[in-house]
Amino acid sequence: MSEEGTELPVTSSEEPTWAPEAYECYQGVVRGLLQANVPFAVSGGFAFHHHTGIWRTTKDLDLVTPPDAVPRAFEVLAREGFETYIQDPVWLGKARSGDYFVDLITGVGNATLTVEQAWIDRAQEDKVLGIRCKVLSSEEMIASKLFVTRRERFDGADIAHLLSARARTLDWVRLRKLTEPHWQMLYWQLVLFAYIYPARAIDIPGSVWSELSERFQRAVATPQADKPFRGTLIDPKMFAIDVNEWGERDLYREFCSSYLHPLHGINTTRSKE
Repeated sequence: MSEEGTELPVTSSEEPTWAPEAYECYQGVVRGLLQANVPFAVSGGFAFHHHTGIWRTTKDLDLVTPPDAVPRAFEVLAREGFETYIQDPVWLGKARSGDYFVDLITGVGNATLTVEQAWIDRAQEDKVLGIRCKVLSSEEMIASKLFVTRRERFDGADIAHLLSARARTLDWVRLRKLTEPHWQMLYWQLVLFAYIYPARAIDIPGSVWSELSERFQRAVATPQADKPFRGTLIDPKMFAIDVNEWGERDLYREFCSSYLHPLHGINTTRSKE
């Protein structure tokens, strides 16, 4: 159960039943953004289904877009009857119309990765809600989920399913580039995949296993004393004691405070919820 007491999403191969008004609402959003030439790719549950065949019940529409495109997207959403606001200046703009939400995702919550136009250019075409549009590629999906590691939410199962479906066809050069500053996180997820699907570890190219394993061995054999504590990038709450009582650096706060692409309240119709 979640903190709010509601049941967590359950995966299935069956598409959830959409309320007609929800379907029409989100169709209007996608169509409006396309007509306005706002760069975006659908992510979230729709993209997950595109890559894996797995459905989850979802009450919102997740879109990735470069930070500088958010004001234009907010204009469109306001015309569609949504209230618009910045939920988190590092990575999340939101729009709400009654019970329906649109998330405009512009990066990763701990400020380690920013959505760029290349994410949209590389996205694949598919039909979402009956409309042909771009769907986020699996490489960007995996990279964006690496740090969803907090106590109340962990996307390791999503990454394992994405690898199960796409490992043999992934652009591993692209994925390595996206995750390079935090390559240990990718290595961890690959090891987790090999644990979950022991017969499928061969789906990961041998060169990837060799390079990351050798790199990890070198790193633990010769640790760098000047490397800072990184626990708060994983979960700033669960590792708060390290910062507040044990004197470790808070990289999460440092990264967020110096982030180069924060969202600004341009074309918002109300303040943060």
